[in-house]
Amino acid sequence: MNKKYEFFIAGRTRNKEKILDICTIFDRMNISYYCFLKNEQSHVEAGLDLNESPEELMKKFENMSLESDAVKTIFNHDMEGLKMSENILLVLPAGKSAHIEAGVAYGLGKKCYAIGEYDVTDSLYLIFNKIFADNDELAEFLQLYN
Repeated sequence: MNKKYEFFIAGRTRNKEKILDICTIFDRMNISYYCFLKNEQSHVEAGLDLNESPEELMKKFENMSLESDAVKTIFNHDMEGLKMSENILLVLPAGKSAHIEAGVAYGLGKKCYAIGEYDVTDSLYLIFNKIFADNDELAEFLQLYN
């Protein structure tokens, strides 16, 4: 995977519908992105089925050993996607992994954005250039970006 992306979309599998709605916005605007929910190759290689319910998929994944080939495959694909992306968009609410991805992106000097409500103020959310309230605000920004 040596493809370049304009955005890396991070979030939690349990927030699947919201993330896929956001992917649709990027598709409509013809903006390239990497999204873990759209990366069927890594899931197939890991022996996971993206068509399962988000809850079932996460239960299977969370019960795997950190040292398993499946977990390493997902990690390697996602890290490569992140490295090859210019920006990151964190879809809130998000889990630990997505927050770590945002931190990695920030450390790599990428522009960081988030969308959605956060539970409590956290000073580290200052890594985000902008936190969009909703899909409409994101779409408006992307029209100017594009």
